[in-house]
Amino acid sequence: MGKQKVCCFTGHRLQNLPFGFDENGEGCVKLKTVLKAEIIKLFEEYSVTDFISGMAIGVDMYAAEIALELKNQYPQITLECAIPCENQSAKWNEPTRDRYFDIISRCDKETLLQTHYTPDCMQKRNEYMVDKTDYVIAVWNGTGSGTGNTVRYAQKKGKEVIIINPNKICGGKS
Repeated sequence: MGKQKVCCFTGHRLQNLPFGFDENGEGCVKLKTVLKAEIIKLFEEYSVTDFISGMAIGVDMYAAEIALELKNQYPQITLECAIPCENQSAKWNEPTRDRYFDIISRCDKETLLQTHYTPDCMQKRNEYMVDKTDYVIAVWNGTGSGTGNTVRYAQKKGKEVIIINPNKICGGKS
């Protein structure tokens, strides 16, 4: 049996998405539908079974929840939560923290990259994920950001990057 194929997710925080914090709005629903279709395509057409989420609020958590949902249909799928530091969720509101810990409780593997926050811990998490993967799904509008840094790092490392521009899917500036 060959090496497992792996995909990680990167994407903007909610305030940088066209629909903002409106998770029930049409834009977010469309984005989640496209994310789910890309994950299914990677699984069915490229035999990608292992997925990694950096567990940031927004795209990371959406993608993790979709991967967990798809495990019912595709039991071979695994989810790793790559956590940059122990207190990643410390300043989040309670419902968001509850959601975060629910995802972690259902994932197949939890990787804590370092105990304490440092200014570069998110970038270290992103590089860890990219280094382990064959594919990167990036919800990215092309602007300079942590997501942009991750896309550039993945391209430099020769990874296959699938870019989903949220502005084209959900409306907003392209």
